[in-house]
Amino acid sequence: MKKTSARRVTWRMLLALGGVAALAVPTAGPAEAVPRGTGEGGRVGRCAVVYFDLGETLVHTAEDKSIRYMPGAARYLRALRARHIPVGLITNVPSSWGSTDAERAAELKKVIDKDWADSRPFAWSDFGDRIFTPRTEAERKPAPALWKRAKKASGHCRVVYQAETADEVQASVSLGYIAYQAARPKWPAYLPVPLIAALAHLPHGNTAAAREPRGAQPTT
Repeated sequence: MKKTSARRVTWRMLLALGGVAALAVPTAGPAEAVPRGTGEGGRVGRCAVVYFDLGETLVHTAEDKSIRYMPGAARYLRALRARHIPVGLITNVPSSWGSTDAERAAELKKVIDKDWADSRPFAWSDFGDRIFTPRTEAERKPAPALWKRAKKASGHCRVVYQAETADEVQASVSLGYIAYQAARPKWPAYLPVPLIAALAHLPHGNTAAAREPRGAQPTT
């Protein structure tokens, strides 16, 4: 398939999904699982980093306080791992949990692991040092600080954000993310992995918005 045809198909798929808001335009350079700098001619590397909210996006807390993966979450993370697409978390925790992201992430792991009841362990190793949490209470989402920090850490890669709340989706879109509202009835639980892989290859440059077809957005 010719490059232009592939791009046209990708755009049509995105529009048909109706869940993607704010699509920025492509890049060039070898695909990488980690952020790259600019390549030949000042063009940026082909890569994407996928960030998630945590609670009720990747994990669910039951009434008895036990914590498990959301339906499809473990399989989705495995699929991203198979494509070498890096993932991260942008999540609110008490700023008192530590003075650095690493300290707060360590405390978050303790809290989750203490009540973890899924037969599969949570895939902490997939997230590496890409766990962004508030340094102060003023940085808590929906304040823009965490998204800005994560985007800066992602270098020239395209950034994707997935969360269960429409407010967070819209906030991330306003900061240049490709965003998808996860865990909605009658929609894919998460943005399909092949689309994320394709997004890394769409032209970068001017920012464009992929508007949803009228009537495509289901009620939440």
